[in-house]
Amino acid sequence: MANSILTPSIITKEALRILHAQSNFLTKINRQYDSRFAVNGAKIGTNLDVRLPNKFTVRTGSTYSAQDMVERKVSLPVATIKGVDCTITDTELTMSLNDFSEQFLKPAMNQLASDIEYSAMSSMYKSVPNAVGTVSTQIDYKKFQQAGQKLTENLAPSSDRTFLLNPASRVEFSDAVKGLFQASNNIDDQYREGMVGRTGGFDVFENTMIPVHTTGTYGGTPLTNGATQGSTGASNAYVATSSIVTDGWTSGGTSLKAGDSITFAGCFEVHPETKVSTGVLKKFVIVSDVSDTTGAITMTVSPGVIAGGAYQNCSNRIADNSAITVLGTSATAYGQNLAFHKDAFTFVSADLDIPKGVDMAARERFGNISMRFVRWFDGDNGQWKSRFDILYGTAALYPELACRLVHQL
Repeated sequence: MANSILTPSIITKEALRILHAQSNFLTKINRQYDSRFAVNGAKIGTNLDVRLPNKFTVRTGSTYSAQDMVERKVSLPVATIKGVDCTITDTELTMSLNDFSEQFLKPAMNQLASDIEYSAMSSMYKSVPNAVGTVSTQIDYKKFQQAGQKLTENLAPSSDRTFLLNPASRVEFSDAVKGLFQASNNIDDQYREGMVGRTGGFDVFENTMIPVHTTGTYGGTPLTNGATQGSTGASNAYVATSSIVTDGWTSGGTSLKAGDSITFAGCFEVHPETKVSTGVLKKFVIVSDVSDTTGAITMTVSPGVIAGGAYQNCSNRIADNSAITVLGTSATAYGQNLAFHKDAFTFVSADLDIPKGVDMAARERFGNISMRFVRWFDGDNGQWKSRFDILYGTAALYPELACRLVHQL
């Protein structure tokens, strides 16, 4: 491409294109752009309320049976700004777009994409209660399909499913499926590019940003302490989390971590629509770090325990003295892989203000991600200073439409 003066709009569009190409998590989840902020620019700390579909109970017979209609919503704070700062001179702006992209934009956007992706995944994986796999072994094809089974059991559509494998699991999985029938282009990608492709109902990618999860430190014989904990679901009440009172932990030595997956004896999964028990223990996830007080812990778990009504998600409320099981060994790091439907998570981007009185500024949107570019002259240091900024928020919309596949490192 011939040299020309690069405008702020050209620079911003190219930066967004590169950033978009580097992410296989953000580009595979629900991405939303909120045009309400396009007039005056978004403000940090703004909360968006994302409404979720209502649920209802079904009556049997002709007798009218009124029921309450309860709306669910997820509050999503658009409160994170991430960016890259650099010095871009007039001379550099006369380079060809290809050269400028290669020398400046590509390394900057690669770093920005990695940082945003890691930040998003670090928070969102902790909201996923479903987990499969044997923590003492690596991934195989059966465990891979068990993750898909969890998505199907929670009524995830068969389309728009993605599976992200960490590098160690990608190697193990490629070895596990090398003898299975696959499309020739998938086999070519595995051997030549190290990519898995479309397999088992998923678009499968390698991702180095999936965090390792270290379980909390725990011991003793933990039990619930209090009868019938959780919501009855009366009047179709919906609760996002539940506080569960427990005891029997090792006194002074227990510290559970956000993201720990746990089960309670006697509390089973139910079919999302028929509400019939599956006979499989319901998995919950610890919402926030919590430590014991003389062996007692009151933990907040997600999803909320709902034992009836339209939002029922488990067979019954949690009984007194129910045994508690934490997935994995105490204080042990486990590798993770993530299977999810597109709507399990969302990434919302909003416009930032365009400042006045600067040398150049632009704001562009690509793939529902909004970015701002600004350049100005620093007279104190005699430098042209430039910055790229993205304002965004993330949330788990339907964490039940995702599943973690864990393994021993």
